[in-house]
Amino acid sequence: MSTIQPLHDVEVIDALGADLRAAGYDSDGVGNLLGEQANEALGRGIWWPALRATRQAAAEVATLATIVRLFLLGSDEPEEAVSQAFPTTGNRRLVAAGVLERNDDGTLRAALDIRPHADDVRDYLVVSDQDAVMRSAPVRHDHVLGIGGASVSLARAVIREPARRALDIGTGCGIQALHLDAHCDEIVATDTNERALALAAATARLNGMTWDLRAGSLFEPVAGERFDLIVSNPPFVVGAGAQDYIYRDSGMIGDALCAELIRQLPDHLNPGGTAQLLANWIVHDDADWRDRVRAWLEPTGLDAWVVQRELADPVSYISLWLSDAGESTEAIAERGAAWLDWFTEQGIVGIGMGVITLRKRADGDAGEPDRVLEEITAAGEEVTGPEAQAFLARRTYLRTTADAHLLAARLTTSPVFLDSQSLPGDEGWQQISSAVRRPGGPGAVLGVDEVSTALLAGCRGTVPLGALIELLADFHGVDAEALAQAALPVVREAIERGILYEVR
Repeated sequence: MSTIQPLHDVEVIDALGADLRAAGYDSDGVGNLLGEQANEALGRGIWWPALRATRQAAAEVATLATIVRLFLLGSDEPEEAVSQAFPTTGNRRLVAAGVLERNDDGTLRAALDIRPHADDVRDYLVVSDQDAVMRSAPVRHDHVLGIGGASVSLARAVIREPARRALDIGTGCGIQALHLDAHCDEIVATDTNERALALAAATARLNGMTWDLRAGSLFEPVAGERFDLIVSNPPFVVGAGAQDYIYRDSGMIGDALCAELIRQLPDHLNPGGTAQLLANWIVHDDADWRDRVRAWLEPTGLDAWVVQRELADPVSYISLWLSDAGESTEAIAERGAAWLDWFTEQGIVGIGMGVITLRKRADGDAGEPDRVLEEITAAGEEVTGPEAQAFLARRTYLRTTADAHLLAARLTTSPVFLDSQSLPGDEGWQQISSAVRRPGGPGAVLGVDEVSTALLAGCRGTVPLGALIELLADFHGVDAEALAQAALPVVREAIERGILYEVR
């Protein structure tokens, strides 16, 4: 017998949406109510300034203050105040729909997390389960995560090209699907968790969207279908294969889920299609993480940009995932010890975490797959959609552009800085290294020497590269052809990093 999921009645969802909109429950409304400092503190997990602000709110925003306390602060609220906040829906229907629950003293508290979420396009409402901080017991086995750092980072990394069909694997509460709606005609979203699909359906309806929601693992729900864009924030947590919590545990051993997801991708991408996903991968002692991920990619034929953003040691990794389930200290100690024992038995010394961007070449675009696997960990160098799109375009340009064309091309630099490092010596400061850096570009740093610094400085979009090299060769008294052979790899790397580009 199937369990009745929360918010299964569309009439209740519509009434709830009407009440939330009437109260001004959106990012701007909440921000104005709380004030800048309290709102920023709440974003960092510090809740008491927000509670203070809602308690001091003016009468005209009392309804909004009640809603904020319910859904964002986990407060118990009087029956009458909640009735005033939800005049269309009514308390009884909200309790019956699993949105609110009644305490023994007659007060009401939120049973779900419903919160505003904004991007550059619009403001949304996202429905999920409350995290462990808001509850006094461990989260459910079928707990549905809300807005978190991983989901936001993937949303920022997705290339926002118009797409006819998009697929969101492991949609959870529907955050990726929300962002896909702005540039995709048709969205299919899947999950193995029936509760997640129910809350994703509520998220879609609250935001006036329609998604094709399907139950199943990986590509089972879309067998034989192809898409222009596939995104996934899957349950990638590395473990022994148990499935304690559906949102993090796939039930597959180690990093097998990510490997299998990538293996099946080519059969479901249209020519020219893109896939972007978050993944974790095992790192063994004395092994290069790139070799493991490269083995996943090898049979796919897909171009790839793999960026490792973090490498966690076993204790830090296990502690991270044990901290969000709300389990008792004893349970955490027992589960953590068993988990660490398994890591030790498997010879796992670290877990790599990052974002993978894949593209299936268009028909007629032959050649060996183009793959870059690198570690980029600096703050401010996160992968974004525009950067990912530009990186793939630059790699295509380099792959299809001969040296002769480059030598005839007029190149110019992006906005960059020249950074130099020097050490004090007997004759004053001695420069030991220099690099050109494009601010904000992931890994957009190029080490340079005196000649390459001069070459980049000369690339102003007016003189062909070959002519610049000849001028430099004449100045330094070297052979122009030899200098060109030495300079072209540097030029290509500068183009790859977005430091140089051709003026059309």
